[in-house]
Order: sequence, then C-alpha cells, then structure tokens
Amino acid sequence: MQVIKGNSGIKIEPCVATVGFFDGVHIGHRFLMEELKRIALEEHLKSVVVTFDLHPRKVLNADFQPKLLTTLEERIFQIGTTGVDACVVLNFTREMSLLSARDFLKEVLRDQLNVQTLLVGHDHRFGHNREDGLQEYIRYGEELGIKIIEAQRFATKDMPHISSSVIRRMLLEGDIDTANRLLTYEYSFEGKVVNGFKVGHKIGFPTANLIPVNEEKLIPGVGVYAVRARCNEKKFKAMMDIGYRPTFGDDNKLTIEVHIIDFEEDIYEKTLSIDFIRRLRDEIKFDTVEQLIEQLHRDREEVVAMSF
Repeated sequence: MQVIKGNSGIKIEPCVATVGFFDGVHIGHRFLMEELKRIALEEHLKSVVVTFDLHPRKVLNADFQPKLLTTLEERIFQIGTTGVDACVVLNFTREMSLLSARDFLKEVLRDQLNVQTLLVGHDHRFGHNREDGLQEYIRYGEELGIKIIEAQRFATKDMPHISSSVIRRMLLEGDIDTANRLLTYEYSFEGKVVNGFKVGHKIGFPTANLIPVNEEKLIPGVGVYAVRARCNEKKFKAMMDIGYRPTFGDDNKLTIEVHIIDFEEDIYEKTLSIDFIRRLRDEIKFDTVEQLIEQLHRDREEVVAMSF
C-alpha cells in the first residue's frame, strides 16, 4: 500500500476514495474498504483511503483529550491490511476545519487527490457545519464531476451498531473478547518500564510497572487480564493488573503492572508491547497478602493453560 502524507504536492492517479478518521480500523471500517475495492475494480481506478493525522476534535477543541484505539502508525498499518491501493494522511488543520463540505470536495478531494468517485459511509458527515448530508453531497458531486455513492450499512445479528465508540466502551468495561472480535485483531498498547513499588518481587510475582508510551491510547478498565507481552521480538504469556492495588492501601493512583510468566530479564526502561487476550477477573481487595498470593497462583495457572 502506498502511503502519502501532507496537504500539498500530492501526485495520485484517478481514484475511488473514502474519507474518515477510522480509529481502530474495525470490522465496520473493513466492510467499507472491501466495498471501496470492489467499486475501484469495476471502475478501473485506484482505491484510496483518506484519513487525518489528528483527531478533528483535538484541533477544534484544545482541551479535548482523545482516548484512541490506534495511534496514527497503527491506523496506517491496519488500513494496509485491508488491501487498498493507497492511504492519504492529511494534516487536519484549523483552516481545513473551516472548509464547507462543497469546498472540501472541490479543493481537497477533486483538485488535490484526483477523486473521481467518493464512497460515503452511511452516517458520515464532513465539512465545517456538518449539516450537509448525502443528498447535498450528491448535488455537489454532480456540480464538481465527482460521483457520490452511499456505502451499505454494516451490522451483525447481535450488534446492530458498530463504531469506534462502542469498542472503546467495551474495553473500558473489560469486554476484551467482543472488542477484539470487532477490531479483528487483539487490542494493544505500548508501555515503558519504570520503577514500581517492588512488592511483587517480595511475594514471588515480580511485575514491570508500565507508563503508556502514547497518552492518547485508551487503557482498558480496572481489572486483571491475560495478556501477551512482546519484548525484543520475543513473545511471552503474562498477566496484567490495571488498578489501584487495594490490598496494599494504594487506592489513589492508577497503576499498570504486568507479571511476565517464566521471565527473568532486566527490562527496566525498555518498551513492552501488550496484547490483551482476555479479562480474568475484577481487582479485589484481599484481607491478607497470603490470600492475594493464592489468587495470583490461580490467575497464573489460568493464563498458562490458555492457548495464545
């Protein structure tokens, strides 16, 4: 897949395009991109996904702190797995945010990106006021020489509405199984190993204390998880606690700790990639440290028995 970044000097062949932020590149986005490829094949044109470097709300509201499913690099990678011909990453600026839908169609999609056909998501709106809908887009397209096609709506029998927001909620609720199924891959984040409380070493479960590398990435809700830890191109089964360490009375600061099974390397200040496999249980306040240790042994046995 060709990756093109920037807002000017873009050289691209006539294409069929779709536009969106596509956070997570989930199963609904992939359905849209399959339709994009089909239309491009029928029209003998390139298939192009147009996305943005920043979440538009972050540009429009300086106080907005997005909790994203994917970083820009992850988003580009996942778009690449769909088999489209190219991904254009536009720099979303305040000037771009002020363009009307018609001006965005004309100045960006037609004049810069050579878009001949635009596939519009069934609920997607763009342009400064976001008041225009499909009928307005079709009219603007007729005036500008761009064919506008509305994408089919994607849904499953048990999930009538699939969106990035729905997946974020699932992750915050700890529903890793469903979130991963809708993403079509395991949710992950990167964390740098920093100094922790050292309690894990004392009770036989040494942990790496993690600080997320990208503060905009969403961290799943409080609980204990089965995860895959990736370090130095090696993969390990691990268990992760996201919470407030209630047994030790440290209930005022969220911590992210991972115990890597059968692992003894010094990884201080290194970066780990964490893939979420399944939520094991709630975080529990135990009456004694011994009760906590017993539960940790059960957690570890459960993770070791898993196939991943």
